[in-house]
Amino acid sequence: MIPVILSGGSGSRLWPLSREAYPKQFLPLLTRDSMFQQTLARLPKDKVEAPVVVANEEHRFIVKEQLDAIGQTPQAMLLEPFGRNTAPAVAMAAIRIARKDPASIMLVLPADHDISETEPFHDAIAKGMAVAREGALVLFGTTPDRPETGYGYVCAPGLDQDAGAARPVTRFIEKPDEATAQDLLDEGGYYWNSGMFMFRADAYLRELKTHSRDIYDTALLAAKSLEHDMDFSRIPPEIFEHCPDDSIDYAVMEKTSRATLVPLDAGWSDVGAWSSLWDISAKDERDNAVFGDACLEDSSGCLIHAPDKLVATVGVDNLVVVDTKDALMVAHRDRVQEIKGVVKKLKSQARPETRVHREVFRPWGSYDSIDMGNRFQVKHITVKPGEKLSLQKHHHRAEHWIIVRGTAEVSRDDETFLLSENESTYIPIGAVHRLFNPGKIPLELIEVQSGAYLGEDDIERLDDRYGRTEAASAEPQEQDEIPVMVNRA
Repeated sequence: MIPVILSGGSGSRLWPLSREAYPKQFLPLLTRDSMFQQTLARLPKDKVEAPVVVANEEHRFIVKEQLDAIGQTPQAMLLEPFGRNTAPAVAMAAIRIARKDPASIMLVLPADHDISETEPFHDAIAKGMAVAREGALVLFGTTPDRPETGYGYVCAPGLDQDAGAARPVTRFIEKPDEATAQDLLDEGGYYWNSGMFMFRADAYLRELKTHSRDIYDTALLAAKSLEHDMDFSRIPPEIFEHCPDDSIDYAVMEKTSRATLVPLDAGWSDVGAWSSLWDISAKDERDNAVFGDACLEDSSGCLIHAPDKLVATVGVDNLVVVDTKDALMVAHRDRVQEIKGVVKKLKSQARPETRVHREVFRPWGSYDSIDMGNRFQVKHITVKPGEKLSLQKHHHRAEHWIIVRGTAEVSRDDETFLLSENESTYIPIGAVHRLFNPGKIPLELIEVQSGAYLGEDDIERLDDRYGRTEAASAEPQEQDEIPVMVNRA
């Protein structure tokens, strides 16, 4: 079985913590590991091969770093130039997998879900494998315990005494209103659609070719022209932009006669909104969930996320308060789904808070813009051991570097020298320079920029170990078609 981890998406309903450049799947919301890392960690080790990861081009170094941190080496990292929903993403993974073995079982998992009970999850996987081998397209459904309006529903009435047995899907219901959701619960036989799937690679491609030929053809064409760069395989944007934007559910599952549901009762949540995080979090005696530093007086049912400063509440109930370095969000817990509208409004105003955090992560480390004014900016820069920034120069700004921790190797035009704690240097406008951490501890420095223009696009990279100066080399595949499973009557 090959896990296919879908790590795209922006998680806008978890703003301001989740942002386009660093979305929720890469955040440590519940433990020290990110949800992406937890998705891989909970897999049954004796039943899975190395994963295939599908990610956004912009997140490639985050994915690589988080995989390295947990000792995972994927068999492929497919980079999408932009999102086209789950059906094309899974098609790209299926084409790659089918070229090696068309009968390979794919376990498709979004990277932003929480599953609190591992053993029932493994049991459901085993049941799914048994029917997926025979050509079924399996989805995992969770028994609803409330009339939830944020999930889709699947009708798959049980046919025997085994409540966990696989059964055919008879109906899909999009996210209903509360009254309809309650009717579905009262009727029985309905499950929440978890968005997790299992099928043979060739079975998925056969059904995709039958029911959504445009996606199949575009994915096949894109797979022939993948660009391979370092550990990544880039999907060509000039081809992928023509691919229809569609989910597995719409493109395949709602049309195929082979849709099969396996019940999954393992404490599943898609953590799609702050209310979902409150549901699965530890709470105090008044049902408050606190992440960070908070003082709550006569308050109940609240979620407070404040890692950087003290938050105090008095006499409030069912509020969500999320504080970050550059944004504060306050909402009633019953209306957190509407945060998506706030993000849309901020994006229309071109606010950077929707896209990046104040602290920006790079493959070599991170920088935090701690102050900014007319013609100056102050950054706290951290460089990981053994990492170096690109060889670069700026046309509109000069920089002053002050080392506060570790040792820096500085290249400036024709000279190279070391700086230790409490030492500093100056990088004039136009000087070719590079910063390298030769030590075994993180290098931290304060950078003061001054000049007429301080934007991040005032960087001319002359050499870069992360491939940000040259186009990746294209290596077209030779095979034109994918072996497709024979359709059995």
